[in-house]
Amino acid sequence: MSARDRLPLALTLGEPAGIGPDLTLQAWTRRRALDLPAFYVIGDADFLSQRARALALDVPIETVTPAQAVGTFARALPVVALQGKVTAKPGTPDASSAPAAIASIRRAVADVMAGEAAAVVTNPIAKSVLYRAGFLDPGHTEYLARLSQEHTGRAVRPVMMLWSPELAVVPVTIHMALREVFATLTADLIVETGQIVAHDLTARFGVARPRLALAGLNPHAGEDGTLGEEDITIVAPAVARLRAAGIDAVGPLPADTMFHERARVGYDVALCMYHDQALIPIKTLAFDSAVNVTLGLPFVRTSPDHGTAFDIAGTGQADAASLVASLALAARLAANTPALAPAK
Repeated sequence: MSARDRLPLALTLGEPAGIGPDLTLQAWTRRRALDLPAFYVIGDADFLSQRARALALDVPIETVTPAQAVGTFARALPVVALQGKVTAKPGTPDASSAPAAIASIRRAVADVMAGEAAAVVTNPIAKSVLYRAGFLDPGHTEYLARLSQEHTGRAVRPVMMLWSPELAVVPVTIHMALREVFATLTADLIVETGQIVAHDLTARFGVARPRLALAGLNPHAGEDGTLGEEDITIVAPAVARLRAAGIDAVGPLPADTMFHERARVGYDVALCMYHDQALIPIKTLAFDSAVNVTLGLPFVRTSPDHGTAFDIAGTGQADAASLVASLALAARLAANTPALAPAK
C-alpha cells in the first residue's frame, strides 16, 4: 500500500484573503475527475464555507482529525481546525491573515513529522502581510527549514526547485538583489546545491543518474572571461567538483541557449545562478502547471508556483491547475519517500 493510500496530504490555508481557499475548494470539487489524492486543509471551516458560497461551489465541509481525512475525502472537504476565526475578505488581508497562515504551516509540518500526513502542500502566502505581523523568515522555504530543525534538532539546507514536465530549474541564489548575487555565489554553494538536487532526484523522483546542466552567471557564460571571470573562477570549478563526486554535471553553459526544446532533452534539471535566470524560462513554458518543490527537507513539500492574486480572489477566475499538479506530485514523491515514524 502506498503513502498515497495510507495517509492524506496536509494542505495549508495560505493567505486567506488570496486565491488559496478558492483553489482548495475547486480542487476538491474535481477530485474524482482528476483522481486526486486525499488531502485535508488546515483552516477555519466556517471561513471556507463562506468562500464556497461566494464562489457558488457546492462543497460540504467536515471538521476532522488527520486520521479521519482519508475516510471523509470522498463525501466532504476535510478541515483540520485552527484555533481562532479567520475573517479576511477576498483581496483584503486583515489581522487574522498572518496568524492563520503561519499556524497552518506549523500544523502541517507537525502532522507530517508525526507520521499523520504523507506530505505538506502549501497554498500561496503574502510575505508582505507576514512581515508586517513580525514574521522573521524570508519566505516559505526558510520557515519550513526552521520548523524541520525544531522537530529534528538538525539543521537542513533547503533547495527550491521549480518542476514541470517540460522543465525543472533550481536557482542557486534566490531572493536577493542582483548586486548581492556576486558576493554570495561561491563554488561551495553551487556544489552543495548540486549534491542536494542530485540526491533528491534519485531518492524521490526515481532518476537513477540525474543530469545537471549549470548555467553561467554572466552573458555567454563569461565569453572566456571577457564578460566576467566568475564563470571561470566559481562555476567551472564547481562543475568539476560535482563531476569528481560522481554527479553528471555540465557547464557553465550560456543561459540564453539552455532552454529551447532540443537543449532541454539533454538534462534533467537546470541549475541557475540567480532567481530570474531560473524562473523566467519555467514560467514562460509552464506558467499554470509548474510546481515549487523544496528539496533537502526530511519530508515532501510542494506548492503552486504562483502568488496570492488578491485581484481575483473570490471571483472564481483563479486556475487550480498548479495546485492540482502540486497535490499529484506530492503524492508521487511521498510514495517514494519512507514514512516518518510517529512521534513518541
